[in-house]
Amino acid sequence: MSRRRISAVVAALALGGAVPVLLPAAPASAAACSSYPSWVAGRPYATGDIVRYTDGKAYIAEHDNPGYDPTISTWYWEPYACDGGSTPVGNFVVSEAQFNQMFPGRNAFYTYSGLTAALGAYPGFATTGSDTVKKQEAAAFLANVSHETGGLVYVVEQNTANYPTYCDWNQPYGCPAGQAAYYGRGPIQLSWNFNYKAAGDALGIDLLNNPWLVQNDAAVAWKTALWYWNTQSGPGTMTPHNAMVNGAGFGQTIRSINGSLECDGKNPAQVQSRVSKYQQFAQILGVSPGGNLYC
Repeated sequence: MSRRRISAVVAALALGGAVPVLLPAAPASAAACSSYPSWVAGRPYATGDIVRYTDGKAYIAEHDNPGYDPTISTWYWEPYACDGGSTPVGNFVVSEAQFNQMFPGRNAFYTYSGLTAALGAYPGFATTGSDTVKKQEAAAFLANVSHETGGLVYVVEQNTANYPTYCDWNQPYGCPAGQAAYYGRGPIQLSWNFNYKAAGDALGIDLLNNPWLVQNDAAVAWKTALWYWNTQSGPGTMTPHNAMVNGAGFGQTIRSINGSLECDGKNPAQVQSRVSKYQQFAQILGVSPGGNLYC
C-alpha cells in the first residue's frame, strides 16, 4: 500500500477494532418544508444549515454566511428538496430518498445535506457526460464509500493503535496537530499528515492544524472524499472520476482507491464486495453498471 494514498482499511478494522466514536443511527428522512426554521436576515448560518425562505421554499447553506438572502447570494445557498426526498437536490442525480435507501443504517453524521453542500467543491462530479454516466459515477463513488465505512457507519478508523503511525516527520510542516492526530476519517478515510495538508490546501481549509474538522463537519468530510475521487489516482493510473467519465469502468476506481491490496487477484472477496455494492446502487438509480467492473 502506498503511504501517499488515503487509507482504505476501515471496513476490515471495523470487524475487530475499538468501539466507534460515533454510533450508528437510524436514517434521517426528508422533512416537509414547513418543518425547517424560517430564514432570518443577518443571523449567522453554518454550512449544511437548512432554512425556509419567505416563499415557503427551503434552502441549504453551501458555505458559512452571516445571513445572506438565499435567493440573491446563490454561492452561499442552494435550493433544498423538502418534498419527502423524491427529487435530487440541485444537479445531483441522487435524491435523498435514494440516498437513504442506499444507506439504511448510516451514522447520523453522514447527512445528505452535508453531501450536497460539498458538491460545489468539484462541480464536474456526477455532472459530466450523459445521464447514464452521471448516475454511474454517483453510484460508483457511493459504493466505494459504503465499502470503506461499513455502509456509512464508521466516521473514524477503528483501530486506535494505528493512530500514531500516520505522521511523517520528514514533511517540512511536520505534524502540528500532534503525532496521533492524522488517523483515518470520513467517507474515504483520509489519513496521514501529507494527505490532510494536500486536501486542505485544495479545499481552502486548514486540515493540517485542525484534522478534527473531518469528523465534526459533515460537509468537510464529504469534500475530502470528493477531493480524492476527483484529483488523486492513488495506486492506479487515473482518478476515479476520470475512470467513470472516460469509460474505463468501475474496476479502475477500485484500483485507484485500494488497488495495491485488492486488485490483480490479491483480494477478490473485497473487490466483489465493492462490485456488488456498485451494482446495487446502480439499480437504485435505474442505470446499467456498464462493463469492466473488476480490476
